[in-house]
Amino acid sequence: MKTATRARAVAAALIGLSLAGAPKMAFAAIKDYEFQLVDPSVQAGADKVVTVRLMNKKTGKQVPDAVIFATRLDMAPDGMQEMVTKVTAMPGTEPGTYKFKANFSMAGRWQLSLGAKVQGEAGTVENKLVITAQK
Repeated sequence: MKTATRARAVAAALIGLSLAGAPKMAFAAIKDYEFQLVDPSVQAGADKVVTVRLMNKKTGKQVPDAVIFATRLDMAPDGMQEMVTKVTAMPGTEPGTYKFKANFSMAGRWQLSLGAKVQGEAGTVENKLVITAQK
């Protein structure tokens, strides 16, 4: 009997400790993150590089080491969502920036759709950014 009582006491103590430590480990909500374009325009043409940063809106700090798993670049803002081009991820130059190379085959507005996971957060950061390709 004493062993069962001790086991319950230890279990209760561990639960209490985990609850007491939980507020210290609070993370931001997934809605507190967003992608931002570093430069909203590029020259039309092949192999153009677009740089975005992932920001924590509450702290104003860039978020490094996110896993970007979804990218799409199309001309949806100009009503041509079927006009899609390949997007290739490239290494960023500083923590919290992410670079992509793409072919902007014609001038106009292009929509870059991104999906990413932030370490320690549940859910997915999803943003649609509009880039203007100029002649």
